[in-house]
Amino acid sequence: MNFLRNTLGVLAGLLVAAFIITMGIKIDSSWITYKQFAPFSHWELLLQSVQGKDSFYIALLFFGGLGVTVGGVVTAVIVKYAKVAYAILIGFIMLFIAMLDIIIYPYHPVFYKISIFLIFFPFSWIGGKITEVIYERRKKRAKLLQLKNQKPQV
Repeated sequence: MNFLRNTLGVLAGLLVAAFIITMGIKIDSSWITYKQFAPFSHWELLLQSVQGKDSFYIALLFFGGLGVTVGGVVTAVIVKYAKVAYAILIGFIMLFIAMLDIIIYPYHPVFYKISIFLIFFPFSWIGGKITEVIYERRKKRAKLLQLKNQKPQV
């Protein structure tokens, strides 16, 4: 049962990250060169059209970091154990996809190629830590409430 829950958590985190990246790419209407909701089926055409525009890659890095953070939070909420590790797995998978993107399509600027390493892992770790801190505070509050509600024994 934990295997299915963990798999669902990772898939949900990846879907959330992809959705946030998709919405981030749609922020500027001049970048949209496709009719579908998601740009991933026409990625090469999109990269060719924004080849000289550094603002696209800055936005892609920003929304990639935001997507990996929120995806890490979603994953960490769903999985039962090793929340930070599964959130970092989201960052690793997204980094692997970004590396494949750089290898397959030669349109990326150098700063993007370097920055993806600095974005995906730390931001996914932050997503897992956010969830871990929230869960620890919730446990601490429940323990304090339990102690407060407990009648003193005479």
